[in-house]
Amino acid sequence: MKPVGIIGVGEIGRALVTGLGEGEGEAPAVFLSPRGARTAAELAARYDGVHVCADNQQVVDSSELLIIAVRRQDRHEALAGLRVGGDKVVVNVMAGVGNDDLRRTLAATDAAFVRAIPLPAVRERRSVTVTYPSHPAVDSLFEHLGGVLPVADEAAFNVLSALTGTLTTHYSYLATLTSWAVDHGIPSDDADRYIRGLFQGVGRSLSDPTRTLHQLAADHETPKGSNERIRTTWFDRANVDALNRALDGLLTDLGGPDDPDDLN
Repeated sequence: MKPVGIIGVGEIGRALVTGLGEGEGEAPAVFLSPRGARTAAELAARYDGVHVCADNQQVVDSSELLIIAVRRQDRHEALAGLRVGGDKVVVNVMAGVGNDDLRRTLAATDAAFVRAIPLPAVRERRSVTVTYPSHPAVDSLFEHLGGVLPVADEAAFNVLSALTGTLTTHYSYLATLTSWAVDHGIPSDDADRYIRGLFQGVGRSLSDPTRTLHQLAADHETPKGSNERIRTTWFDRANVDALNRALDGLLTDLGGPDDPDDLN
């Protein structure tokens, strides 16, 4: 596997290094930026072949696959003045930053640019990563980390990118269920344990590709039963429409002009 450089060692950078370091087979050499020094040093101490560079230019020069994982609003400061040769493949994992924008920032007209949406679960090599455009080296990297889903165009990429904005809503939903149970007298630890177990079972059922999501919902509900009651009285047409509007608004921002706010 080609040497990998990562500029921006936050949550996603850490997950990528962990997935590469603990996967089967020989791990690639990984070169980390000094940004996020404590995390970078910890990863270098944990995994052979992981090195912390003196500066971001050394990350560029040492790698063939260059992953840009800084926060959207920090990209100009972090990437200013870098020289990226035409032999590099730049993997852009910044939400809401198109490849043309990043190419201008790096002044790297000859390098190949690929957008990707790695999620924290790449640390366990269990996350499907969306890429655009398809590139053999990049797709191979993410196939190693759980799977890859190349898409046909940037519009499709932005749709799938918008869906990642629902992750913390799901966690907050589970936290709300736990709080409701506590308000009704269930000890906090018991409520937390039960909710985790309940929805871990739901997560395991998603690994069955023979049933659609609509089928999975139907299989977990009986006519006029408890699940149907909550689904039809709480997740009603108005809530479905509100969710669609929120996603449409995020999709517009992801495909629109630069915004100083981070969309992660």
